[in-house]
Amino acid sequence: MGLFGTVDEEVIKRGDCADIYFLRCEEILQKEGKNPLVVMEVTAVGIPDEWGVFCGLEDVIALLKGLPVTVDAMPEGTMFLPNEPVLRISGRYLDFARYETSILGFLCHASGIATAAAHIRVCAEGRPVYSFGSRRQHPAIASMIERAAWIGGVDGVSNTCSHPDIPKSGTMPHAFVMCYDNPAAAFASFNRNASPEVPRIMLSDTFCDEKRESLVAAGQGACAVRLDTPRSRRGDMRAIINEVRWELDAHGYSGVKIFLSGGVTRDEVIEYRDIVDAFGIGGAIANAPVIDFAMDIVEMEGTMCSKRGKRCGVKQVYELPDRFHVVLLEGVPAPAHAKPLLVRYLTNGTVVTAGDLQEARMRFLGSFETSQCSCGSPGCAEGHEHHHH
Repeated sequence: MGLFGTVDEEVIKRGDCADIYFLRCEEILQKEGKNPLVVMEVTAVGIPDEWGVFCGLEDVIALLKGLPVTVDAMPEGTMFLPNEPVLRISGRYLDFARYETSILGFLCHASGIATAAAHIRVCAEGRPVYSFGSRRQHPAIASMIERAAWIGGVDGVSNTCSHPDIPKSGTMPHAFVMCYDNPAAAFASFNRNASPEVPRIMLSDTFCDEKRESLVAAGQGACAVRLDTPRSRRGDMRAIINEVRWELDAHGYSGVKIFLSGGVTRDEVIEYRDIVDAFGIGGAIANAPVIDFAMDIVEMEGTMCSKRGKRCGVKQVYELPDRFHVVLLEGVPAPAHAKPLLVRYLTNGTVVTAGDLQEARMRFLGSFETSQCSCGSPGCAEGHEHHHH
């Protein structure tokens, strides 16, 4: 056990971080000499939204690398629908059974964060969105949170432990402002001392109302003001934002933008996107509902099988030119011009395809920017039913 109550990565790699029933049944199967050749698929029967964004595969590949298994999966950043296999593992059951807990943990958590970020990105309609929520989770997983949010389309993240290729964004805490005699002195100090590449975004609701501190910030060189008003003091937030915008414009600061943070939800992004220039999102991304993936046998010793409620047989998911998805049994001819979404990542434990963070992000951004409609659903023309076969 780590210093902060975390599990050491070598323990996870050995498969010792698992639900106890896997280890108990592994022992029984070994005693009975049973170790069937199986194919298992990971699917989500239900997801929080109409579509999800697949994420967490990088960790699964790192976990299974070197084991005698073959892995096919959707690349990270792929949009998926319920009942579509997103990952497939082929091999002897006992060679990977104990890893199911970690595999699902990686995929469920990261995909939930990426999906929440993606839907907020769609709802923002072009306004920048930043991930400010890693403080809402255990710091040991800060890098995972920010990576998943980045793949889900955010424009920057706040945590310093995120991947070096992800841009870091942040303004100032209220405590900084309170270290000075008044907000004007704090803003002047920030403008004077912050590195040139740091945007002059001033937090404008520490002591006075938002209008007054925003004007003070604008007078001290702010390029934007950040409103982080706590819910207990908000009142009519739209009225507050409109009042700040009016006063900035009236005093010659029409170029100063408004940045909204502080427990902002997806619904609030929709509500305020017409009057806010950028959003800082905390728990709505970092504390997003997980994707409820399950991992089930679909083939045993070459014969199709499944438990109740699951679909037997090895499958492939195809994306059609109109962005609709079709799920077919492996071996069934693919539709014309269809793109198979499950690709090979591991062959008998050897990595044959490497993932790429920026490609994963652009995979999602390319999908939603070319196929969204007013409801933000992939492959939808307005008025069409959303479905797949």
